[in-house]
Amino acid sequence: MKALRLLTMNTLFTGDVPARLLALGAALDQSDYDIVCLQEVMFRRNARLIRRAAPAYRHFAHSGTVVLKGGLVLLSRWPISRWRFVRYPMTGPVRGEFFMRKGALLASVSTPDGELVVVNTHLSANRDDDWSPTNRYMRITDAELARLTGLIAGVGPSLPVAVVGDLNLPRDSAALADFVATAGLRDILAGDTRPTYRPTPQWPSPPALDHVLVRAAAGETLTGDADFVFQDKVTLGDGRQAYLSDHYGVQAQLIRGLRVRRP
Repeated sequence: MKALRLLTMNTLFTGDVPARLLALGAALDQSDYDIVCLQEVMFRRNARLIRRAAPAYRHFAHSGTVVLKGGLVLLSRWPISRWRFVRYPMTGPVRGEFFMRKGALLASVSTPDGELVVVNTHLSANRDDDWSPTNRYMRITDAELARLTGLIAGVGPSLPVAVVGDLNLPRDSAALADFVATAGLRDILAGDTRPTYRPTPQWPSPPALDHVLVRAAAGETLTGDADFVFQDKVTLGDGRQAYLSDHYGVQAQLIRGLRVRRP
């Protein structure tokens, strides 16, 4: 079976957004990604910018009129048979993220190797950068992960699942490990603690917050590998050099196969 190439990236909703999204769309149009999952696109007009710059992606999924629900967009070269957005619980403390209506965008993509359910998501940020169980933000994370676990459980075992996005959880955190185990997922980048958020003087050693987690269909395997992209500055339309985002992109190759039964 042919490898399916997938990209997830938090696009950063502040700063020179139109110029960066146009540059990102142009790069995507020249790429060989089959499915692209973006976070923090925020507005429908921003989604239109990307789609105009990346006409190779004929299929798309997002919800919302002016403001996109969850800020989430999915682009695909393969048909999307159905999709839906599910909002996470509104758990305190009160914060600006309520405006973003954090949640998960579930899409069933008709790939050459069969249906693949892609879950594009963006969990709430931990403003304390403290992922210990007693931290005040962890009750928000726990509620969102519980909803996400239920959504994954609702996908029939005959379908493979890829959960991708900015989970705002370090790859080596106990909360992520518990979620992966409970939801029956596998972390494609397990053990890789390179940051996916661009280091800054204020945050010189950020964790890996962006993830690709998979669940094989019953009787199948779902394997692959992943790495980071869009780490360097690019040339914008007016000739300026800029980073596309404060996050790196994470690209993955996923391969479906039949599980070998041992006698």
